[in-house]
Amino acid sequence: MKVKKTQTNPHTNIGIVGVTNSAKHNANVSVRVNLNETLKKLSQIVSWFELQTELDVEKGLENVKEGAALIKASRERLSEIENEFKEIKKEIQKP
Repeated sequence: MKVKKTQTNPHTNIGIVGVTNSAKHNANVSVRVNLNETLKKLSQIVSWFELQTELDVEKGLENVKEGAALIKASRERLSEIENEFKEIKKEIQKP
């Protein structure tokens, strides 16, 4: 597996990594969410809401949209990780 330089998605500020898995497909390049960065950003959004004494509705809406995108991307990545674990389990259980 070859890992390319980490980049940030400008729309969600999610850290992403380009990955080439040469064992399966030489030209297969996918975008992978960095779960640690995503959780940090979600925590920052939650903290922002908790610290507000007078809510800026426009900024709040931006944060909700960003949080929703982060949650969606995290769920997709967790599903990918689960599938990878299942594949590993299949491989090690082969006779």
